[in-house]
Amino acid sequence: MLMASAVVVWEWLNEHGRWRPYSPAVSHHIEAVIRANPRGGSVVLGQADGKLAPYLIDLQSMQQFRQDTGTLRPVRRSFYDPTSAPGQGVVWEWENDSGSWTPYDMEIGIPIQAARDRQQPWLDLTPIGFCYVIDFTSMSQVNRQTQRRRRIQRRLDVAYPLVSGTLPKSQSWPAAGTGTAGGASSSANVTPTTPQPPCNCQQCLLVMSVKAAATAASTLSPQGRKGKGSPSLGARNGSPRSSSLAAAAGGTRGSASASAPVLSSAGPLSPRAVKAPAASTGTLSRAGLATLSRPALQRIAMAQSRALIASGVPTVPVKNLNGSSPVHPALAGITGILMSAAGLPVCLTRPPKLVLHPPSVSKSDMKPVPGIGTSCRKTSKKQARQGKTPEEVVKKYLQKVRNPPEEDCTICMEKLASPSGYKNAPGQPLVKPDLVGKLTKCGHVYHLHCLVAMYNNGNKDGSLQCPTCKTIYGVKTGTQPPGKMEYHAIPHSLPGHPDCRTIRVIYNIPPGIQGPEHTNPGKPFTARGFPRHCYLPDNEKGRKVLKMLLVAWDRRLIFTVGVSSTTGESDTVIWNEVHHKTEFGSNLTGHGFPDLNYLDNVLAELSAQGITEESIRE
Repeated sequence: MLMASAVVVWEWLNEHGRWRPYSPAVSHHIEAVIRANPRGGSVVLGQADGKLAPYLIDLQSMQQFRQDTGTLRPVRRSFYDPTSAPGQGVVWEWENDSGSWTPYDMEIGIPIQAARDRQQPWLDLTPIGFCYVIDFTSMSQVNRQTQRRRRIQRRLDVAYPLVSGTLPKSQSWPAAGTGTAGGASSSANVTPTTPQPPCNCQQCLLVMSVKAAATAASTLSPQGRKGKGSPSLGARNGSPRSSSLAAAAGGTRGSASASAPVLSSAGPLSPRAVKAPAASTGTLSRAGLATLSRPALQRIAMAQSRALIASGVPTVPVKNLNGSSPVHPALAGITGILMSAAGLPVCLTRPPKLVLHPPSVSKSDMKPVPGIGTSCRKTSKKQARQGKTPEEVVKKYLQKVRNPPEEDCTICMEKLASPSGYKNAPGQPLVKPDLVGKLTKCGHVYHLHCLVAMYNNGNKDGSLQCPTCKTIYGVKTGTQPPGKMEYHAIPHSLPGHPDCRTIRVIYNIPPGIQGPEHTNPGKPFTARGFPRHCYLPDNEKGRKVLKMLLVAWDRRLIFTVGVSSTTGESDTVIWNEVHHKTEFGSNLTGHGFPDLNYLDNVLAELSAQGITEESIRE
């Protein structure tokens, strides 16, 4: 324990392993609930933010629970310096592709604010695993690999809650036992009580009654109680929805494999009853439900599920039933019993499995893709372009401006009528710093000196991309390492495309040494996860996407060498802003099918790289 003052930021773990902060208002709400009930319970996030209406936080297990899907995500209670960004109410955000603003993680937002407080002109995020530079002058985030810029903003909000006193050394609220807003009390001094449901909806009552039943089972007296008149678990816990649990458990102790819970027949939607042996002679010992083995509870849940499926009741999936999280098969079985006792139609099912690859396919079943001759493309090392200097390349796409407008050059942020803020690169011909030119297609105006400097920091492939609107001049190429791309049609259908075969694309790039076009020339790079299998529907639009992907492959735009956003590893082969579907028979990670908009989205991404239908004809 540490005696200190700190600001508290509640965070949740996303699918990429990043801790994302809740808003200050939500963090204040969670802290208020803790102060009102120091022994734990549930927090309804929708009371602080209407957008979070489906979500609850269970303070005992430190899990965020989504009521409509059953999804669980870990949460944590983190402490930061009161003088840092969250303590000042400062939120740093970046502009995403839809034009809305996304807050940075605390791991990034706090260093950004600290650098601004020190009046630094820019901040390199490479030391913390991100290939970006924050430019405070232009208020932009610059990708060091692609030079792509995104706008950033500094927004003032309510400061995160301040606590003082005894703080736990861990940044997470303890799972067993809770304490005051400033710290945690010993779990040994906590008397088990019934958590109060946050609201009266069926889902919240169900979750709370499961916890009440589990607590009551561990506190039953040693003496057994006989007959139908035995006090139920609900009588001890004050939870009427637990009243049928004792009977179900008592009736299955001796013959769990042949038993099933009695399903309520009340209401028009209730399933058919599945008869269970009479519990009139059963006893409920101190162990109560604890004496039921995990296989026994699983059999109860499975028997109930079969009955519900047979009766046509819609299923309510409960995820993570393989024991990897607090929602394991035993809890799923108890949940099923309680919902049946409450007259709620439900079927607990296992979550769909991740299906990355199709069934095995013989070589004779792999057919050429119609309209595409070969089935393999290879790329070799980049050949250096000879002849034109950077100044000659840039001037090819410019019109000279004799009277510059009263505007800033968005590259150097100096007035266009003033000299450029960049100097000539060593060994390059001198360029007058006050020359100004207008790009011929989009009409944006820059210092010639600035465009030459930008070109020298890029791929130097004879192409130029407007830093404002991303219009491409010439043929854009990338820094993809040498490798092989194979493609063929297989006799299986993708989810959402039952009327056609599937195009399978296989990328294979070996590890190697970075070339002069890469960030660290001469340094080895790794290539993880190859060969990578990707899938497209074998229809007209799918074949069009494949043809454009072939152009992107030839132009070395599919992959690049950089920092992995998944693992944080640097100098490794990563995807380069053209999304691929790597799941064949599922869409659990968002990289599979069905996805109605995928083909249109990837065509737009390829167009942003300068690849269009005209590129296919060429």
